[in-house]
Amino acid sequence: MLQGAVMRHTLALVGASLLLCAGSLRAAERIEESVVTARFPDRSISALATRLEGSGPYKRAILLMPGHPGIMKLQSPQSFALKGNFLIRSRQAWLDRDTMVLTVDAPSDEWASFTGRFRMGDRYAEDLRGLAREIDQAFGKLPLVIVGTSEGSVSAYHAARALGPDNVRAIFTASLFEQSSNSHGLASLDFDDLKVPMLWVHHENDPCRYTPYWQAKRHAEKTRAPLITVRSANAGRGDPCQAFTRHGFAGVETETVRAMQRWVTEGVAADVTVADK
Repeated sequence: MLQGAVMRHTLALVGASLLLCAGSLRAAERIEESVVTARFPDRSISALATRLEGSGPYKRAILLMPGHPGIMKLQSPQSFALKGNFLIRSRQAWLDRDTMVLTVDAPSDEWASFTGRFRMGDRYAEDLRGLAREIDQAFGKLPLVIVGTSEGSVSAYHAARALGPDNVRAIFTASLFEQSSNSHGLASLDFDDLKVPMLWVHHENDPCRYTPYWQAKRHAEKTRAPLITVRSANAGRGDPCQAFTRHGFAGVETETVRAMQRWVTEGVAADVTVADK
């Protein structure tokens, strides 16, 4: 399927500081970021790789699928869109010496649309497999945890089907369940066909009409998968379906990522409750 594809890994290092919390703050650690690109004759697909400087070999890679429109237009570690998206702005919170993060862009020929119809097709699966091969070449073959948020949960579903079931897990956060103008929702998809371990993460008071909490509870029961319920007093700001409300876990980003991390490393799914900060 990948015959004729030309792969390239473009590396750029970015120094940044990150305070990691492991019960108490430890010394700031520098972060490396680079762009991993799979090139095909008529298109490419890239991911922003984020890791602690000098870390590895890794035990896992976290693949992040950001919310609408899912189009980062990733050019370099400094140049990309959607920096306010929940998964993108909290990506560093996943990092430790055993874990790296890859934030996945839309394919380059989908930068004008990237619809749900495209994401469910064979072409997107081919692109994701090409990117996975390039990640394997750059960092070694790693177990993958695919995390989607909002409309990106649709991408996560299809990515898990394309790259799984072996050594793949899926986490669905603030998931798009109801059909929107750009994409079908998860409620229309067959989860009996998704043979990977799953986790659901949702704010109890998610204000977006396409991502109701009751659907997260229903899908957790239907898939027999755990649900992490997030509760916080801070309602955030902006449109109900945008990134800086409870829909985007505003004010509780780190706590929410830590809860997902614990499921990944320990198999424990514990709710998150945070008083107003």
